Amino acid sequence: MRKKVDLVVIALSTPIQIGVYENNTLLDTISSDKKSSDILPIIFDEIFKKYDVQKLFYANGPGSFMAIKVAYIFLKSISILKNIPLYATDAFYFNNNNPIKAIGKLHFVKVSNEIKTQKLEVVVDNDFKLPNTLKSEEFVSETTPLYCIGAVG
Repeated sequence: MRKKVDLVVIALSTPIQIGVYENNTLLDTISSDKKSSDILPIIFDEIFKKYDVQKLFYANGPGSFMAIKVAYIFLKSISILKNIPLYATDAFYFNNNNPIKAIGKLHFVKVSNEIKTQKLEVVVDNDFKLPNTLKSEEFVSETTPLYCIGAVG
């Protein structure tokens, strides 16, 4: 009998990270420097052979808009085809609420639950980490990517 698990996908930048959680505890981590459009189907094929996936969670932005779009379309398709619930939260959940690089010196920052762009003189590394314990209450069922973020320029 295969273990019942939940998956967390961070596909905002390189490397892509996928966490396999059993009872909200990180069981396994999968990481890849390949393009999400190329590697997600391969990784998920292996995961579905090994585990019984109950829920999908992902970071819906901010980050690379193309990577977020690919992840969303892929995960939403899996969710519909396999009848697995999909949930999302913003990327700040995965980086201790640190600024996230946008373009040039502009960074995304989260202030009082609002995401804005802010010019920072020091470029911040985007270090996203899978949590050891998944807090599913931090995720919502509204999973569309965060496109409503102000213009970057």
